[in-house]
Amino acid sequence: MSDVAGLAARLIEAADQRTGIEALTTTAGPFDHATAYLVQDAVVAARAGRGGQVVGAKLGLTSTAKQRQMKVDQPLYGWLTGDMAIDVGQPLRCDRFIQPRCEPEVAFLLRDDLAGAHVTAAQVLAATAAVYPAIDVLDSRFAGYAFTLPDVIADNASGAGFVLGGQATDPGGIDLRLTGVVLRARPSGRVGGLAGPRARGPPSRPDRRAGGHVRRSDRGRRRGSWRRGGRPLRPARHHRAGLPVGAAGAARSLREILLSHARRPR
Repeated sequence: MSDVAGLAARLIEAADQRTGIEALTTTAGPFDHATAYLVQDAVVAARAGRGGQVVGAKLGLTSTAKQRQMKVDQPLYGWLTGDMAIDVGQPLRCDRFIQPRCEPEVAFLLRDDLAGAHVTAAQVLAATAAVYPAIDVLDSRFAGYAFTLPDVIADNASGAGFVLGGQATDPGGIDLRLTGVVLRARPSGRVGGLAGPRARGPPSRPDRRAGGHVRRSDRGRRRGSWRRGGRPLRPARHHRAGLPVGAAGAARSLREILLSHARRPR
């Protein structure tokens, strides 16, 4: 078995020194997904030991296309801690990170706990107090975002920060299958976005596919915690996220996604 503590220490040191490192699977040899989640737990525990308590879960690889590219059939998961929170209007200080990227999200604030191995989309919606437009700040500890799937799992899904939009929306009053997030940058205008249909159905569907790892810990399924999932965008000087509601809004944001991702190198 790989040295879990040693692998976690490399990631923690990279974050502390704000210096990208080579992928763990390159320098330490291959390891499986189960080991990767053990490394992730050690990284998150170290953050919690510094006062960053877990406040929610983040989802990655929620699109079918990205899963096929990575040769997996389910999303990956990481954890949000309180010290990652960035207030609305607060500037993102890039010198605190290695190579930050921004990602539009739909965030779910849970009103009730979710428990059990079989949670339905209807149960997720019933347990949700509100949904918010959000921005996820990614910061891979691997230079140039060069990693394998076990690497990014171990690296807490590249999690580094998050911003929650100021407008809470009742999920019972909208159709999340037709709801997207549009991310705009000043002064260049539209940058990109995320639409529910692109992410394998409504956002609640990837959320309920929590998988064994999330079910075992239940950290991100408790009342008052957050759940998010999306894809990264290139940085810009100023970012603002919003939720367009309705079929026209979802279609518009989906077109923006396709255009943005066609232009952006991966």
